[in-house]
Amino acid sequence: MRTSHLPSSHLPAPPAGSPFPVRPLARPLARPLGRALAVGAVLGALAVGGVAPALALTPGPAASATATTATAPATITVTGTGRAAAEPDLAVLSVGVEVTRKTAKDAVAAQRTAGEALLAALRKQSVADRDIRTHSLSLSPVYTQTANQEAKVTGYQAAQHFTVKVREVDRAGQVIGAVTDATGDAGRVNGVSFDVADPSALRATAREIAHKDAYDKAAQHARLSGHRLGRLVSLTEGESVRPGPGTATGMPADAPEVPLAPGEIEERVTVTAVYQLL
Repeated sequence: MRTSHLPSSHLPAPPAGSPFPVRPLARPLARPLGRALAVGAVLGALAVGGVAPALALTPGPAASATATTATAPATITVTGTGRAAAEPDLAVLSVGVEVTRKTAKDAVAAQRTAGEALLAALRKQSVADRDIRTHSLSLSPVYTQTANQEAKVTGYQAAQHFTVKVREVDRAGQVIGAVTDATGDAGRVNGVSFDVADPSALRATAREIAHKDAYDKAAQHARLSGHRLGRLVSLTEGESVRPGPGTATGMPADAPEVPLAPGEIEERVTVTAVYQLL
């Protein structure tokens, strides 16, 4: 008995009223299977193609180590010092009065009289009021030790001290003499210093010299070490230094004029510079 397979389109129609309708199986099954295989092949190709670029973009351990171990450029740190000097055009005096009396009231009254005499002498020497400043005022008891080793108040000391600017340096000695002459034994000269009224120009000159000094030192070190001097990385300036005031104490009251030697005013600036070496 021969069996033949016919396409579903050539199968005979089922008898009318048959409970078992004929279902075409061969061709419908072949189509989905072929499509599934084709889709699987495409997905496999996409998966393979997607993995390869991801692996190529991921840096390996060697690349990461190279990026993180890059050395920083060499630098050199130097210190430069600059000095500039000029003749002073300002004298700053520290003068005052001190008196001792039996009572506090008498001490204050005597101090007031001596202080007024001091101020009158300064104004007579053409010192402007803006250049006179009170920087201390005091009243304190004076103690004397008794035979029983006890401290006893025997009087009071009143004092007042002034800071005075003399803008004509060559007249500073004359001003001091006038103060001591006007105040007598109550007069005090605590010190004198010389300065320049506007130190900005002097400081600027010292700063330029300090900067050049630092650059020259760095350039020499670079040459000695076989490098070239690169850019300036950082620069720090220290505080400027100036000599302290001189002192002239214990002057006699009858000295009409005190000889002074102003000398020069020196400004010193220090800078610390960091340069790159190439």
